[in-house]
Amino acid sequence: MNHMRPILIRQVLAAGKKTDILIEGNRISCMGPSIEAPNAEIIDGRGLIAVPGMANLHTHAAMTLFRGYGDDLPLFDWLNNYIWPVEAHLTEEDVYWGVRLACLEMAMTGTTCFLDMYSFPLATAQAVEDSGMRAVVSYTLFDQGNEERAQLDRENSYRYLKDFERFSDRVVYSIGPHAIYTVSGEQLRFCKEFADETGVLVHLHLSETEKEIKDSIEQYGLRPVHYLKKLGAISNHFILAHSLHLDESELEIIATSGAATVHNPASNMKLASGTHFLFDKMRSMGIPVGIGTDGCSSSNNLDMFIAMRLAALLGKAWQGDPTATKAEDIYNAATVDGYRILGIDGGRLEEGALADIVLLKANKPTMVPCHNLVSNLVYSADGSVVDTTIVNGKVLVRQGKAEGADSVIEEAAKRAYKLIDKYGVKQKA
Repeated sequence: MNHMRPILIRQVLAAGKKTDILIEGNRISCMGPSIEAPNAEIIDGRGLIAVPGMANLHTHAAMTLFRGYGDDLPLFDWLNNYIWPVEAHLTEEDVYWGVRLACLEMAMTGTTCFLDMYSFPLATAQAVEDSGMRAVVSYTLFDQGNEERAQLDRENSYRYLKDFERFSDRVVYSIGPHAIYTVSGEQLRFCKEFADETGVLVHLHLSETEKEIKDSIEQYGLRPVHYLKKLGAISNHFILAHSLHLDESELEIIATSGAATVHNPASNMKLASGTHFLFDKMRSMGIPVGIGTDGCSSSNNLDMFIAMRLAALLGKAWQGDPTATKAEDIYNAATVDGYRILGIDGGRLEEGALADIVLLKANKPTMVPCHNLVSNLVYSADGSVVDTTIVNGKVLVRQGKAEGADSVIEEAAKRAYKLIDKYGVKQKA
């Protein structure tokens, strides 16, 4: 039972008109011109615009600790020589504070929900719980063909399912087989069967680089999506991060399976993984598409406004078509479609929906004039336009400030510097 005091947002601009929004418990209970709620906490919405919170559909939250470390390097040099040697020394406490920093950054830039994949899932889940954010947290499976590790991952999949029962319903469990080149075929099949049995989501990196496609053809005689189909390891529980190098036949398999894809334009460009994400084509085929930032070591920030802008501009550029990747489609992918992919009843500003709401400053230069709100949000705004962030009916950011932010920033920074000083590659400042 939720005993939180109701919140009444007064005279806020929503869908182009002034309205009041009443939040009771964790849902929007009423929207209208003049709502009476005597016991409610009042938020003055004058000069603010109400929008649904955004869903970041692919990230590695704790990698805020690696922001700006090992930049401008080829992918495998970056992973093998910079990232993995430091990650080997991460503790649960490091992950906890890295995720707290990520949650703070996301809340302050208008993201209310995210899908994560990383080590120490219980530390990640606890950080999400303590921050007030909403997330689907994946336990990462990574057996590399080692049967002993594969068995452990299978056991852990069930163990963490049970362990996650201690958290609130803002923290949802999922499994994350890392990729087809780090997880055996038998294990990928297990993931599909586990999802069928338990209903959890399966979060998988897929078709991120041309090397992955080439290696898949050499090793299995098939492109990655055909390989998944042959294994019987794809379904409507699967969320396929990157999904960058796909041919028509692979798109048809994804569409038929009901799986979703996630566009990560920042990391795809930064790591030179590719540019041709088939956003419009996928949507026209009924494939659900979300947008993600990826982790801070491959995109450097978790600002979904920037991710939206990059997705919209990149789609037009590579197709040579200014009418491609329209702002409204991109915005939907970052809000209502993202929530729907995660099976969460939010990402929309309507009575009955979860109260994951963001209030934006209407008078910020990047928001003026406002001929078209969605165009401003996709093409000109960034996270600095956020005034208030409400998740599950609780205010996390108020007038641009979050309670306890300074201590989170200080602790995360201290741990990041210590890790790199001790285990990282020394770089010029």
